[in-house]
Amino acid sequence: MARCVLMCGLAGAGKSTVARALESDGWLRLSIDVDAWAEGFTVHPLPRDVRDRIVDAHRARLIDALSRGVDVVVDYAFWSRAMREEFRALAATAGAAVTVAFLDVPRPALEVRLAARADGQPGPDAIEVPASLLTEFAAGFEWPEPDETDVIRAADAEAMLGALRG
Repeated sequence: MARCVLMCGLAGAGKSTVARALESDGWLRLSIDVDAWAEGFTVHPLPRDVRDRIVDAHRARLIDALSRGVDVVVDYAFWSRAMREEFRALAATAGAAVTVAFLDVPRPALEVRLAARADGQPGPDAIEVPASLLTEFAAGFEWPEPDETDVIRAADAEAMLGALRG
């Protein structure tokens, strides 16, 4: 049975670090940021039409890969429960086991990481997120609830990888 991991957390939490590690283990990685970067979009928020087009393509690739038995990690923020539910359902149509990997990192650590990202080398896993946008993201973030029984919580990427690989 194929596995599907939905990365979940605020900007700077380490979602892409985990997703890249799983990709190096042979998983298919679907990343809005990577695909947007390839099209020249390097700052959030992305234009709605760009985001929608990328997500539509990822839905199709997700179902195809999982149906063929390929493990998939979806490197999004999954900030809304509705989006988590949608992708859970997509994975279920392909018979995959789903895990939501929630990186629950304290806000001060996120701010430090995002500031360092803004001063560092740009790349698709380091799209700039200004502090004001982090505040907006945090205000709209729907934290996973206890009834979401497929959620694994960790405070950092290393712990999350241990839980996912173990």
